[in-house]
Amino acid sequence: MALADISRVEIEKAIEECDRLGRDAFLTAYGFRRARRYVLVHGGGQYDSKAIVGAAHGFLPGERPLAPDTPGFSGGAKHAARLLRRLGFDVVEDPGASDPPHDEPTHDGLTHDDLIHRVTHLKVNRSAGRPALYKPIVLLWAMGRALRGEPRLLPWSETEEALKALLERHGTRGERPRPDYPIASLHHEGLWELRDFTGPVTTAHGDAGVKRWFSAHQPRGGLVEPLHELFRHSAVTRLAVLDDLLDTFFEDLDPAPLLADVGLEDSDPAAPRPVVARAPEQWLLTAAEYERGCRLVEEKEARTRGRRRARTTLGPVRSRAARYLVLARSQGRCENPDCTGQPADVTDRNHPILEVDHVIGLAQGGRDHPSQMVALCPNCHAVKTRGRTREALRDVLLRVARERHEAGGGRGAEERPARRNETRSWGGQWQGEQHERS
Repeated sequence: MALADISRVEIEKAIEECDRLGRDAFLTAYGFRRARRYVLVHGGGQYDSKAIVGAAHGFLPGERPLAPDTPGFSGGAKHAARLLRRLGFDVVEDPGASDPPHDEPTHDGLTHDDLIHRVTHLKVNRSAGRPALYKPIVLLWAMGRALRGEPRLLPWSETEEALKALLERHGTRGERPRPDYPIASLHHEGLWELRDFTGPVTTAHGDAGVKRWFSAHQPRGGLVEPLHELFRHSAVTRLAVLDDLLDTFFEDLDPAPLLADVGLEDSDPAAPRPVVARAPEQWLLTAAEYERGCRLVEEKEARTRGRRRARTTLGPVRSRAARYLVLARSQGRCENPDCTGQPADVTDRNHPILEVDHVIGLAQGGRDHPSQMVALCPNCHAVKTRGRTREALRDVLLRVARERHEAGGGRGAEERPARRNETRSWGGQWQGEQHERS
């Protein structure tokens, strides 16, 4: 940690990124919550002091953004606020803020990483050796609601009605239409919030007693807020969790009907959904989120390497999250440094025409990881696949993939000139550049 090396330049870059992403998306991307006491006032806007300093640290050469729980890093008078004031920024105290401090865990002692780990390592009952689908179905339903920006908490009657229908249609392993079981279990695992009742929450064991508790107390409930916000704003987290749930629990099933019912059928990372009220061309991916996404991809890779899908064909297990990271990293441009003709046209969703390629095929031992994957225009993809120069091009692309991955998703200044409106958010701004290329 090198707080003393941070200058006004890095702070202003972090402020610019916050303005670009929006406050909530910025905080979610870097893993922070709103400031409890110290607020940075700059250019007529208010910013969360610790989050700004943490993000600014990532703009230092060779450094990464600071996490909220970095040892020795606080948002108080001795660290973030003190640094900002020393650099000449206006920091005010806001004792009326109600959110917990940034350096406290996000929920019941759990960090964002803790919450995601609990989702990707769900403990479920097994029938005849196969995992029950109660909790995966509930989580996919809640993820779809978060993606659409729907209210996080619902009355029990609405939750029960929606989940009963899903369990009846998609509970193919003997699951009864009883959402009280998975909801109680998820609550005790720290993933589901229940409100508006008195006394302790029932356990997920037994039968009539569990149903009776929910009928009597009628709690409002939903995903805990930090997890809901991650699913809503972080496409790479959402895709990584979706990958994990589908590969763990639906390996021998076709999940397409369920995904359609919960609103996750459009999970193609080539067409990520924008954050509400942001420009549709922006892929909101910061350096910190790129790092988090790679970590999730690596955890999944360790569990699934060498596995092949049992559905339809015996194709290798592939990561939606890894593909998304590569597309976002590319900023809409072919990653072949010698590309001579990327199409100026765009897709129906106004996205660049790019294809993600595994430089070393998975069947040949390559990794399903951004460090060995590139985004290519159709011309370069064809040359890499069947051109006479494909072997030489593969060596170039392996180097490019490694360098851009090690740079945290960005492109080195030596590889291309600075472009108008470019920031450290690895997505967005490519649309106007299409005209420059053409």
